This record gives sequence, C-alpha cells and structure tokens, in this order.
Amino acid sequence: MGDWVVIAQYSNDVYRTEFICRGQETKEQALKALRAALHTYLPSKGIVEKRRRVYRFADQESYLVVIKGRVSEWECTLRVAELVSDSTDPAVAERARPEDGAVPLEDGAAQLEDGVAEAPDGPQDRIPPGY
Repeated sequence: MGDWVVIAQYSNDVYRTEFICRGQETKEQALKALRAALHTYLPSKGIVEKRRRVYRFADQESYLVVIKGRVSEWECTLRVAELVSDSTDPAVAERARPEDGAVPLEDGAAQLEDGVAEAPDGPQDRIPPGY
C-alpha cells in the first residue's frame, strides 16, 4: 500500500512545506486531490485573493500557483510525494530499508556488523535514536 501526500512549498521569510492532504493510497488519488487543491488552497499567512494563476510544470505532477492579493503577490508550488518505505514499487521500497545486518547511522549511512560504514544507496527512511 502506498502513502501519498499533497504538499505546498513556498518561501515566507523561511522556506516552508505544508501538507495539504495526507494518506492517499495511490498516486492517482493524490493527483486528484492535488488538482482539487489548485483552485482552493490558500496559504496559512491569510492572503486576500484577488486573482489566481496556475502554471503546470512539464512533469504534470506539480504546479506553480500565483495568487495576487490586495497589496502583494504570493507564489507556491503544489506537488505530490510518496513515502518511499511504503512505496508500491518494490525496488523503491527495498532501497529505503537498510540492508541485512546494517544499523542506520545519524547521517543516513549504514554501519555493517564489522564496523565498516556504508553510504546509503537511494532514499532512506529512518527513526532517529531516542525516539
């Protein structure tokens, strides 16, 4: 089972990511939720919308939303993302898990039982020590 989300990314003094929709089981469900959010999503900063323009990126899985307010213009990118450890693509999910006998380190590398550190091959999901 997949775990897909719809996110908005923008800069407002600092770079931010907001989760718009979580828990979508398929990419198609996430894309449907993304397309619904294109015309309804408003940032948490409370802009008063006068006009909205939506630009599609070539991958057709992410969009640039430009909202013209009373005194300012605001931009964000809306896109879908998949939790790699829950991917329905076995190759992606397998690369997200440490290999047998490997212990994840803080930087995402793995330390094998013989004490040799190994660099991660692809995306890694991990739980930091102490949690």
